Amino acid sequence: MDPIDMTVTDLNCEYLGLSRLCLMESAGKSLAEEVGKIAVYTFSKPVKIIIFTGSGGNGGDGFVAARYLLNRGYDVDIYMLKDKNGIHSAEAKTNYEILENMKPRFSHLTVHNLNTIEDIDNCEVANSDSFSEFIIIDGILGTGINGKLRENIKRAIEVINSSNGLTISVDIPSGLDPLTGQIHDVAVKPQYTVSFHKVKTGIHKAGEEKVGGIVTCDIGIPIEAEYFINHGDMIKLNKRSLKSHKGNNGKVLIVGGSKEYSGAPSIAGLAAIGAGADLVYVAAPESAALAISTHPDLIVNSLKGDYLTAIHAEEILKMADKVDAVLLGPGAGINDETGKLLNILASKIKKPLVLDADALKQVKPQIIKNRDDVILTPHIFEFKSFFGKDIKLDLDSYDFAEVDENISEFQQVVKQISGAVVVKGAIDLVIQKNKFKLNKSGNPGMTVGGTGDALAGIATSLLSKGLNAFDAATLAIFINGLAGDEAYLEKGYGFGATDVVAHIGKVIKG
Repeated sequence: MDPIDMTVTDLNCEYLGLSRLCLMESAGKSLAEEVGKIAVYTFSKPVKIIIFTGSGGNGGDGFVAARYLLNRGYDVDIYMLKDKNGIHSAEAKTNYEILENMKPRFSHLTVHNLNTIEDIDNCEVANSDSFSEFIIIDGILGTGINGKLRENIKRAIEVINSSNGLTISVDIPSGLDPLTGQIHDVAVKPQYTVSFHKVKTGIHKAGEEKVGGIVTCDIGIPIEAEYFINHGDMIKLNKRSLKSHKGNNGKVLIVGGSKEYSGAPSIAGLAAIGAGADLVYVAAPESAALAISTHPDLIVNSLKGDYLTAIHAEEILKMADKVDAVLLGPGAGINDETGKLLNILASKIKKPLVLDADALKQVKPQIIKNRDDVILTPHIFEFKSFFGKDIKLDLDSYDFAEVDENISEFQQVVKQISGAVVVKGAIDLVIQKNKFKLNKSGNPGMTVGGTGDALAGIATSLLSKGLNAFDAATLAIFINGLAGDEAYLEKGYGFGATDVVAHIGKVIKG
């Protein structure tokens, strides 16, 4: 499991009602149990436990494990590389405070603050020649490492590696890249790594030489936490650099509009801006362009005629070369010439694409089937039009077999393309190949016209910022639903698509 997906799952447990504090308790208890098993298996007499902790959740797991190990009769020393004020995990700080409150102390627990390199050099581990009957728990770093390590952490790792103690790393050896398995500076070389929920990708890639024996513990995370989209997924949004300039945060082109429909591309464009795109261009026939240009935030290119046709292809392709992502379809209308143009664009544009509305009714699936940078955003009737398959989306059930069968039906159909598909419904389904997620944000008021155009605009905006198709699709449907929920709180079921658009920036900010 990729580290960021584990973090998302961990955070999303909160929205199922399962607190991170509860998960840390379960992780720490599991860690203590595995340490106890390893100790009995390895040593013929009692051993001392030394726990190195940092500022994050792995250190918190160590604090919890300390309580359970003390109850098993072990002597436990905790070596803190960050004092209480330096612990940034709220759950870890809570568990440290539990240990701090154990005064007067009856347990065989000693806590050492290793604030400096000198403190580390003077600790018992660094100055002992014989640690063959000690277990060292490495809870220094988690999945958030990046590049070179701070000197005190580097020194602590060196001390651990030079000792003769049996070393057990919590979740991932400190210093090992949790995604790639590479070591960019130095890393703990454990005899065992105890992972929680699922083994991280970097552990598999690193191999036994770097991580030792792998033990995986179930800490009570329900599988639903992996598949329900929620606020935890928002950590995948790219952060805007303080040094960025105009255009650095995404440039979007929307191709749509017709004599009958000017609102759809306008809503999509404003939604793209709401989701953070710097520049949004709209290519529309002159019959729609004038109305669209009343929105000063949109840069409108007026094309001759009442409808988009193949004669506009060259001009639109030039525009597409200058942007980061393209949306095809909103308000384009259904006719042979427009369909011809949309198929030309879908085959020739090499930027990430979103197909929505009238594009879904006219673009041939084989044109985009091998592209993994494409998002489709159909409601159930558009799904039938594009894939030629009539399936009912019905996921509101406690019956596992029914839900599994329904999702499997859609996966079998969608696997004919490589892109991501958002199937809109009471509970939305996002699929890309063997991956899927479910979204429950939104409300019945979002049956109002235009909310699908807003979704397409958000998805295109997120693609323009460099997100992959699956992540952009899952975040777009969730953000669109949240914005709809805010609109409902404000206006009841009397809200429109522009009201949804107005709340996009707010829900992304959180």
